[in-house]
Amino acid sequence: MFLAQRRLCFLGSRSKFLKMIHSSKIFRLPTSAKMPLKFKNAKRIEGLDSNVWVEFTKLAAAPSVVNLGQGFPDISPPLHVKEGLSKIAAIDSLNQYTRSSGHPSLVKALSCLYGKIYQNQIDPDKEILVTVGAYGSLFNAIHGFIEEGDEVILIVPFYDCYEAMVRMAGGTPVFISLRSKPVDGQKWSSSDWTLDPEELASKFNSKTKAIILNTPQNPIGKVYTKEELQVIADLCIQYDTLCISDEVYEWLVYSGKKHLKIATFPGMWERTITIGSAGKTFSVTGWKLGWSIGPYHLIKHLQTVQQNTVYNCATPLQEALAQAFWIDIKRMDDPECYFNSLPKELEVKRDRVVNLLESVGLKSVVPDGGYFIIADVSLLDADLSDMKNSNESYDYKFVKWMTKNKKLSAIPVSAFCNTENTSQFEKFVRFCFIKKDSTLDAAEEIIKAWNR
Repeated sequence: MFLAQRRLCFLGSRSKFLKMIHSSKIFRLPTSAKMPLKFKNAKRIEGLDSNVWVEFTKLAAAPSVVNLGQGFPDISPPLHVKEGLSKIAAIDSLNQYTRSSGHPSLVKALSCLYGKIYQNQIDPDKEILVTVGAYGSLFNAIHGFIEEGDEVILIVPFYDCYEAMVRMAGGTPVFISLRSKPVDGQKWSSSDWTLDPEELASKFNSKTKAIILNTPQNPIGKVYTKEELQVIADLCIQYDTLCISDEVYEWLVYSGKKHLKIATFPGMWERTITIGSAGKTFSVTGWKLGWSIGPYHLIKHLQTVQQNTVYNCATPLQEALAQAFWIDIKRMDDPECYFNSLPKELEVKRDRVVNLLESVGLKSVVPDGGYFIIADVSLLDADLSDMKNSNESYDYKFVKWMTKNKKLSAIPVSAFCNTENTSQFEKFVRFCFIKKDSTLDAAEEIIKAWNR
C-alpha cells in the first residue's frame, strides 16, 4: 500500500515537472526557427511530394463511402491461394530469408508458365527477378538503367509513378498522348484510343534510353494490337531503346481481344523487361509481389538495385504464390483455372457498370482489358462552386465533391497525366469494377438516385 501511494505521488510530481519544463522558455523552440540546410530534401524527390493515392485514399476511408476509386479487389481471392498461405506459415524453414532474386520454387513456376507463353526456355535463376510488387520491378528497371540526361518516353495517360521514378533517377520524361473521339451511336471502346505513328517516331532520338509500355493499359483499358506493338518494336530497334513493358493486367483481357507480349516480337527479347504482378494475377494486392522477366544482360542490373535496396521479398508469400501457380499451370486449358475464370467474372461486372453509367447519360470508355472504366462526368453538370481549391482541375474537384456529397469515390484521370495533357483528360474519372456485387449494388443505388 505504501509503495503504491509513493508511486502515485511520484507520478503526480513527474507530471507537474514535465508540465513546468514544457511551459518554460528554455525548452521552447522559436516558431520562426528554420530547418537546418543539411536536412533539406534531396533534389531527386523535389516536387514529388504530392500523391493522388495518399489524398484520395484518405477521402474514401469513411465507412459510408462506396469505394470505386482504388484499384484493389474486394472480391475474395481464390481458395487455393489463401489455403496455401495458411499452411505454409507453419513451416519454420519458410519463415526465414530466401534467395535475393527470388524464392527457388517461385522462379521455377514462373519459368514454366512464361516458357509456355514465350515458347522459349527462360532461365529461372538468371532471367527472372521477384520484386516487391510491380512497383519494385519498375523501380529496379528505371534505377538500373536511367541516369542524368536520358530520355524516357511515357504514353499519356500513364500510371503516376512512372514519371516520378524517371525524375528521381535523373531522367527526362518525354510525353506522347493516346487520342480518341467518341463514336456517335456506337460504344466508345478503349481500342478507339491510339497513338499517331509519326508523332511517336518524332519522340525518339539519340538520347532516348527507354519507353515504358503498359498493356493492358491503366486507366483506359487499352490492349495494344499486333500492328501497334510492331510500330513500337521497330522504333526501339532502330534507336537501340530499352522497352519496359508493364503487363500486370495480362490475364484480364475480354472477349475478342488478345494480349500480346512485345518481348516475343523479333529483335525485342534482348531489349525488353516484362513486368508482372501477383496482386493482379490472383487478386491479392496486399501480398506485394511482382516479377521482371528478360535476358540476363538486363536482369542482372535490376538484381544489383534490389540487392542493395530491399534485398528480397517475403519467403512465405513467395512459396504460397509458387504453389498457387503450379495448381493453375496444370489446368490452364480448363475454365476453372483462375487465369480463365477471373476475366469471365469481370467482363460481367464491366458491362454492368458501363450500362449503369450510360443509363444516367455518362459517356464511358469500354475497356478491352484491366478492371477500370473511365467516363466523361461533365454531363452531370455538378455544382462545384463550394470546392475550396479553385486551382485544381475539374476532375479533382468533381471527385472530392462526389465523395463528400454522394458518398461515392473514384480517381481523377488527370492524375495520370503530365501538366501539358491535363486539359485533355480532366473531364474523366476512373471507376474500378473488381468489386463484390454488394459494392456495385450500393454504387448503383447512389448513381440512380443521383439521376432522379
